[in-house]
Amino acid sequence: MRIHDFNQRLTQLGANPRHLGRIRRAWLKGSPLDEGRKAQQAETFLPRRVREALPEVQRELDALAQVHAHHPAADGSARLLVKLSDGQMIESVLLPRDGLCVSTQVGCAVGCVFCMTGRSGLLRQVSSGEIVAQVALARRMRPVKKVVFMGMGEPAHNLDNVLEAIELLGTDGGIGHKNLVFSTVGDMRVFERLPTQRVKPALALSLHTTDAALREKLLPKAPRIAPARLVELGEDYARRVGHPIQYQWTLLEGINDNQDELDGLLRLLSGKYAVLNLIPYNSLDGDDYRRPTGERIVHMVRYLHSRGILTKVRNSAGQDIEGGCGQLRARAQAEQIIDTRALRR
Repeated sequence: MRIHDFNQRLTQLGANPRHLGRIRRAWLKGSPLDEGRKAQQAETFLPRRVREALPEVQRELDALAQVHAHHPAADGSARLLVKLSDGQMIESVLLPRDGLCVSTQVGCAVGCVFCMTGRSGLLRQVSSGEIVAQVALARRMRPVKKVVFMGMGEPAHNLDNVLEAIELLGTDGGIGHKNLVFSTVGDMRVFERLPTQRVKPALALSLHTTDAALREKLLPKAPRIAPARLVELGEDYARRVGHPIQYQWTLLEGINDNQDELDGLLRLLSGKYAVLNLIPYNSLDGDDYRRPTGERIVHMVRYLHSRGILTKVRNSAGQDIEGGCGQLRARAQAEQIIDTRALRR
């Protein structure tokens, strides 16, 4: 279900914009759709046909995203394996300090070599309703004041649905525009369309290296935008919307943690309206990649900080519960395969 379809359905039943806004706000709070105020209950405010349809609409919205598994972590986060109405699984992550990471696709087509989600390929898009439903679901558990589009999938490859969700979250959802963070590997459509939106989110760009050839190997199906050009595009957007760009850098030992990369970052980011997020790789047994040592990470942060690059270390939430993107879903799929094989014996 897309948000447009939801609006159209209620409009055909007689809902006007005020009715729609009230129902949407109730949904986004994780409250019953007919929630009213003391001075104005649903039976005296909403048209009869709309009131009669709400129980069925509520069931359909609840089915968009349901918790299949809940894995709390020691850092205060919790990874949710979310079941969609067709049985597909995605991941949402409740983050510390009232944040939520949502998924925008089932799988992903970019194929980043260090990402579990990328290994499965793209299965389907997540609708705007399913994106927003992840927020409504999370708000039944705890407050959500920030939403980052950094879960499974590449938001730029599902741009219409993501922008529709951002529009609703930044209006009826009550989330500040800079607290909506659109994460992308880089796509020209992002830089063309985001500045024209009423709700202009903050932008996080997956950089990972200053070497164009290496970036093509790490992100094999990302658009061929050179790192220097990506930073130029990011800087233009940052200045236009007044939010610094977050540059994402997954730290891979022996690959992008060397001195050449540090000096490349100084060339690209000096004087830019930007924050560099160093994300130590969430290693798994048998992986080809490892995170650098703690000492190396500290050195990188101090080196960049001392030269004017605002640098933060962003560990993946839920390190103790397979917190890397797609790991929980992959484990659930593996367990399902094992269960199926057991039944056949």
